[in-house]
Parts: sequence; C-alpha cells; structure tokens
Amino acid sequence: MNVIEINNLTKHFSSKRFSGDKIKALENVSFNVGSGEIFGLLGPNGAGKTTLVKILLGITFLTQGKAALFDKPVTDVNVKRKIGYLPENHKFPNYLTGEQVIEYFGRLSGLKKYDLDKTTYKYLKIVGMDEWGTTKIKKYSKGMMQRLGLAQAMISNPDLIFLDEPTDGVDPIGRKEIRDVLLELKKQGKTIFLNSHLLSEIELICDRVAILNKGALIKEGSVEDITTTENKYIFTTSDLDDATMNKLLLEYKSTVHGKNEFTCLVNGVEDVNKIIDFIRSSGILIHGVNQEKNSLESMFINLIEQKN
Repeated sequence: MNVIEINNLTKHFSSKRFSGDKIKALENVSFNVGSGEIFGLLGPNGAGKTTLVKILLGITFLTQGKAALFDKPVTDVNVKRKIGYLPENHKFPNYLTGEQVIEYFGRLSGLKKYDLDKTTYKYLKIVGMDEWGTTKIKKYSKGMMQRLGLAQAMISNPDLIFLDEPTDGVDPIGRKEIRDVLLELKKQGKTIFLNSHLLSEIELICDRVAILNKGALIKEGSVEDITTTENKYIFTTSDLDDATMNKLLLEYKSTVHGKNEFTCLVNGVEDVNKIIDFIRSSGILIHGVNQEKNSLESMFINLIEQKN
C-alpha cells in the first residue's frame, strides 16, 4: 500500500499580485511512498522541497495534478489525525517546560488527560529528554530543541511522520540516537518522510530517495540503486604478480591500486566472469568482487551540476 501518492503535481505562484507572471515551484512531480518506508526528499535550496511538504500537509494548495495520503486527498481533514510533523526551525514558548510542550501538543492531538502524563514521559524518554522534562525551554540547546520537536511529532502515535531537518544542530551521538528512534518507528510499521541536507544521514537510514531540482524530479529510487556505479567493479585478491598486473593494465583496461586491488570498467556480467577466470588461471585467490559505489553526496552534487 502506498501511504503517499503524487501524480503530476504542479505548483505555480504569482510573482506579483496583478501580474500574469508565474513562479514554477513544482512541475509535474510524480512518485509514491510505500507503507513502512523511510523516504528521503533531497534537493538544493529553492528546489521545491518545502512547497511539496506543505502541499502534502494541506498548508498550501496544488495548482494541478493529484496528491493523496492513505488513499485520501490531502485536503481531507480526517487524514491529519494520522500525521505527525516536525517543521524546520520550530519554536516553542520559552516560558514552558519540555513536559508542558508535549502535553500541549498531546491535548491538541486529542489525547485524554489521564493518558497525558504517562504518554508525555514515554516520548520524552524515547528521545533522551526525560531528565529535562521539568526544565524551561529557554535553557535548551539547539540539539535538545530538535529532540523535543521529534517527541512532539510522535506524541499522537501517527502512522506517517514528516521530519524537516530532524538532526540539525544535533551532535554525532545524538544523530545516532535519533536514527535509532526512526529505525524503531519503521519496525513498528510507521512511514517516515525525511527532508534533510545531511546526505550522509539520508544514506544511512533511507530506503528510497527523490531528488528535486528547480521544481522538477530528476532522480528517484533506492539508495542502493542510485549510488551504484553500474559498469565499474572492484576486485580484491591475494598478491598480484607483475605479469598479471601488466595483462590487467593492457588487455582488461584495469586500474591497479597496489598488489591486492584493482578496478575494471566492464560492459556486462560476461566481462566480469572473464576477469575472474583470468585471475584464477593465474593462481591468484579472489577475496572479493564488488560494484563500485559513489557516496550519495557525490552522486547528488554531480547530478545537480549536470542539470544546471
């Protein structure tokens, strides 16, 4: 089942009140997000990411196309009962404590008063803020505010959670703890829609990603597929002798990285098998054969530069 369905979604803004000029924030964007996925939305500033999230949340309206959550139009108010949301740069009143913030949002979500204390403590503990629950917000660091915001997004036990830069300002240990929370939510069958500039975080946690640039969808798929270099393989072996290295360089167009590793550009699986047969016939042991991968960050930068 798809929790999010987007088909030819387009959003135009008028540049001036009485002008016919339009700003194209999104243009014919289509993708789906399945139940229980952690899905990452990527793109440079101005790509249309925030606009897309606001449309899905019903904060702004699409110009044309379709957007649905749980098989219902995003304009259906009842759908919002299933959604949690952590906005970027969220603000809470400085005079409230962490507990009071979570209790307030719990009441907004319809939680009964007799459930509030137990539920508030539960989610503060999940994000590592239970010892700070009675401390006022004005004493919180940026990382603590992010943790509190995540607890706020989870307080109603939603099926779909939108997170905008959830690890911004959080130290490495805190980011690892937040990743663990998100993975636990995934185990529970929750769907997480993640918007972040920290591509290393996206690569570690997301099942699939979509990349926007100038309002258009330029790439969508699993992190594994997007970061794999199709025609380049890395071979690790026992010590290569000089004759074998020379043949790899001259006949197989390889790049040798010392006596125990080389890379080859191939046209297909048959070429990989030919290289394996050659190495084995030379009496050299093969320890590993792997497709080369780019980091998500390097792939993202190259893709955006090609489109600009």
